[in-house]
Amino acid sequence: MAPHKLPFFLPGADGSDVLLVVMGFFLVAVIFSVGVLYWKLHSLPERMAHKSQKLQFEFVAVLGLISLFTGIHAFWIAGLLLALIDIPDFGTPLRGIAGSVERIADAKSEAADTALSQPSEKTRGVG
Repeated sequence: MAPHKLPFFLPGADGSDVLLVVMGFFLVAVIFSVGVLYWKLHSLPERMAHKSQKLQFEFVAVLGLISLFTGIHAFWIAGLLLALIDIPDFGTPLRGIAGSVERIADAKSEAADTALSQPSEKTRGVG
């Protein structure tokens, strides 16, 4: 009295269960997709800070690693906030100022050395 065509969700007479195999592949695909989504979301602050200064990028990367290994989400949020904020670049103007001061100091010391190495009119007996 068995029907000739069984529904797809029942295992066949040979023991093959198509629904189990399909659901197994679906489960593996979903787990893999959720993992990729987690890693993309977790690296979001680092990708945002990548275009900023090197020091800021390193801080964000360290905060991301700490949050990854400890599971404390506050570090990830701090890294995200730090990546969103543009820290002004104080180093470049200060390096320019330091270079200018060095050139001025070198020019003054060369002028002083030149003045000391040349005898003045009083020491030559002119006058």
